[in-house]
Amino acid sequence: PDRGGWATHSGDYRGNWSPYIPRNLIIKYSKPGEWVLDQMVGSGTTLVEAKLLGRNAVGVDISYEACILSMDRLNFSYQPLDAEKPAEIHVYHGDAARLDAIPDNSMDLIATHPPYWNIIPYTKTLPRGDLSAMKRLEDYLSKMREVASESFRVLKPGRYCGILVGDTRRHKHYVPISARVLKIFLEAGFKLADDVIKLQHNMKTTRERWRAQKFDAYGFHKIVHEHLYIFRKPADGRENARLRLSSVV
Repeated sequence: PDRGGWATHSGDYRGNWSPYIPRNLIIKYSKPGEWVLDQMVGSGTTLVEAKLLGRNAVGVDISYEACILSMDRLNFSYQPLDAEKPAEIHVYHGDAARLDAIPDNSMDLIATHPPYWNIIPYTKTLPRGDLSAMKRLEDYLSKMREVASESFRVLKPGRYCGILVGDTRRHKHYVPISARVLKIFLEAGFKLADDVIKLQHNMKTTRERWRAQKFDAYGFHKIVHEHLYIFRKPADGRENARLRLSSVV
């Protein structure tokens, strides 16, 4: 599949998302000069797209290696013709669960792709608190509750948070991580604006663990999709009540 080869994008960072996804989120849910946050920034895909589209952006990652890589990917000059000034881009080494440097209600859009649970080693060293390194699903989900709470805090009322989440298997059975993450974000106060099903190619859980065997022999199918959840932070109490059906049951 085409993963986008423009600017400084590269598919060599395992688990990163295609630049088409943040590009479409940024175009649809923000305007030039507004602020975009990716608090699990990885190799900087979201930040590169923000820069190309004339949006200011903040990237945060718990991995120092990822932060350095993101800054390297941003090392190019570009200013859209319709932009009054170049985009302002910041990269911070920090934790998505504690966004202390970001004020309340300050971000216009959140676009992020959390690490897959215990599937892909994103960097050579896995720092304490890295979602991808957590062995127990309960710990992963507990950390995601903190991430959801911080996301709700820093996002402006009436604005959107796009998050791409995938599922996995354990003991030859499906583990619906995305459903659990959906519930966590709804409990944090978000409303579900949309659920976009993204086709998944070459998923590691199926590609490497079950490569040598026929899937029919195990009685299950390949995981070939992910959920791109589009959450909205209600603008006020009236909207919160009006959108109650798009919340947790």
